[in-house]
Amino acid sequence: MNEKIALFGAGGKMGVRLSKNLMNSSYRVSHVEPGPAGQQRLKDELGLQCVGVDEALDGADVVILAVPDTLIGKLAAEIAPRLRPGTMVMTLDAAAPFAGHLPDRKDLVYFVAHPCHPSIFNNDDDPASRGDRFGGAAAKQSITSALMQGPEAAFDLGEAVAKVIYAPILRSYRLTVEQMALLEPGLSETVCATLLDVMREAMDEVVRRGVPAECARDFLLGHMNILSAVIFKEIPGAFSDACNKAITFGKPRLMRDDWLQVFEHGEIAESIRRIT
Repeated sequence: MNEKIALFGAGGKMGVRLSKNLMNSSYRVSHVEPGPAGQQRLKDELGLQCVGVDEALDGADVVILAVPDTLIGKLAAEIAPRLRPGTMVMTLDAAAPFAGHLPDRKDLVYFVAHPCHPSIFNNDDDPASRGDRFGGAAAKQSITSALMQGPEAAFDLGEAVAKVIYAPILRSYRLTVEQMALLEPGLSETVCATLLDVMREAMDEVVRRGVPAECARDFLLGHMNILSAVIFKEIPGAFSDACNKAITFGKPRLMRDDWLQVFEHGEIAESIRRIT
């Protein structure tokens, strides 16, 4: 394993995380970062120097685009003419590939890899692991990967790179790009992030109605802990009759009858259009 990786956006928040993990691998890595602040960050935090685009792409086996979704299409179009056939272009999110923003180059490999992030049920005794909420540092996390186009043999290389940049790894799942889009933005953002935002608004409302703020936060987060453990079968248990009655009343009060339509292809595509 001595493939060359060209990492674009190496000085961004995600890019630095990837750069740090790649330092401990046998891959040869060229770091590309146009912003002076990002270049300085790489130098100060990791002691790494950036190179120009041409140098980075020369002989590259894998090109990782660690840049915002809105820039993927433009950057991919700019570098595609310089890539030799068989080069793997890896994105860290399914949005831009799903939206068709990658160039029409049938001779390139398109691969998507995205982390699940560490579970809220992280029972590791290591304080560093418990404190790693994002992943890619001390806490194990699962990852998802999709080979969008290219020979079947290319999947192994893409997954191997993904396991390095997101290490330490718990489990690795192979999906399609469409399935990845169901997970994000569908499941993780449209549903989970939205409902969590609503829960925060609800907490603020009970505070407005007189409950001490610290008490409301402790009460909500504590109940999120035990309720989540029961709902997701992390522990054996069942809700009380009172809780079940509250759910029966609360769900139609809070949720539209057709809310599951957020997972329909058209809804996912429109959400991704807004993102990209």
